[in-house]
Amino acid sequence: MSPKTKKIIGNVVFVLLIGLLIWPTSRSYFQQFLMKLGFFKAKLELNSASKESDRVAPVGAFNHVSFINSLGETVNVADLKGKVVFINFWATWCSPCRAEMPSINVLYERYKDNPNMVFLIVEIEGDKAKAEAFVKERQLTLPISFPNSDIPKEWLSGPIPSTVILDKAGKLATRHEGMADYSSPDVDKFIQDLINK
Repeated sequence: MSPKTKKIIGNVVFVLLIGLLIWPTSRSYFQQFLMKLGFFKAKLELNSASKESDRVAPVGAFNHVSFINSLGETVNVADLKGKVVFINFWATWCSPCRAEMPSINVLYERYKDNPNMVFLIVEIEGDKAKAEAFVKERQLTLPISFPNSDIPKEWLSGPIPSTVILDKAGKLATRHEGMADYSSPDVDKFIQDLINK
């Protein structure tokens, strides 16, 4: 093969790779592949607000927060005390959000029957039709919710996807911004430790 042919093939491959990264659907699959390789691990460290010696948010600070689930029912955070609450903020147009959903679905399937655990997968745009279409297309079983009040800046103040986990007292246990693999054993252990407290 001549050097000119090699260069043409190299350029075509490069353009195809760039094209695949730009195309949202293939980008999600590429991001999922990177997650499975061990990139984008969720860094779940106990938030200082959850340590007994360093309470930052006063008791009941997040009691005003509520969401609407896919059945149209209001879910008040104040009513979830005594349960560990996994809240993921996402949007249907967000490629990293779409990429991490299968891993969240794996975590949800592990804990969906646990009475001490609640999942709120919050589509921040409030577009019920697009969210339901996405879940159906990807064959996910996640319970989608939508904001019904202001979202505290302690939970969501930057990019999406953003995930928070509340402890049984309703305090922020941890927060992770950006895409992550939530199906990992580390996440499972973190949640199980919170449930067992």
